[in-house]
Amino acid sequence: MARSCPDLTHESALGARVAGVDEAGRGPLAGPVSAAAVVLDPGDLPEGLNDSKTLTAARRAALFDEIHAKAEVSLAWASVEEIDRLNIRAASLLAMRRAVEGLRSLPEAALIDGNACPEGLPCRGVTLVKGDALSLSVAAASIIAKVARDRVMVQLAAEFPGYGWEVNAGYPTAAHRAALQHLGVTPHHRRSFRPVHNILLSDSLQRLDSNK
Repeated sequence: MARSCPDLTHESALGARVAGVDEAGRGPLAGPVSAAAVVLDPGDLPEGLNDSKTLTAARRAALFDEIHAKAEVSLAWASVEEIDRLNIRAASLLAMRRAVEGLRSLPEAALIDGNACPEGLPCRGVTLVKGDALSLSVAAASIIAKVARDRVMVQLAAEFPGYGWEVNAGYPTAAHRAALQHLGVTPHHRRSFRPVHNILLSDSLQRLDSNK
């Protein structure tokens, strides 16, 4: 069965000005989580807009620029410190709320990818599971959030070489896990995530043993 493409059906049901909202970076061991809110112009849609997971990196990069040129875009973040303090789910929702708050003017509604709505949204919030595959606005937000975060991880990779962040974007690949064991934990690693926490715990126990 052919895969259906996202459209504006859900936006049309909610009002004239709807922001699609999505995040990127919940799963990585390192780096911040990003979120984007995008209000599309139904009369001037970026060509080829689709779920970011179905697109090549080159196509996402091209659409990133086209979305910025044709739509209202807000990009927001939650830091590694916030992820460790709040947990990744809460930090992702915080970044989503910040993205909506950063729009030039308030939308009538925010169409949120997933099944959880951020608290304190300045407008009506509606969740949509697999929204990036169903809604063009959410698909646009997924592209903005992913491309922006990938670029940040490339920058961080230049500061902390050896972890492969320019390739794995901080996700727990075998190479990244091996580098963690060999090179240690950086300030950009999420200490609340089990693989990082376990390394820090092991290091701490080894220091205690050596001091006995």
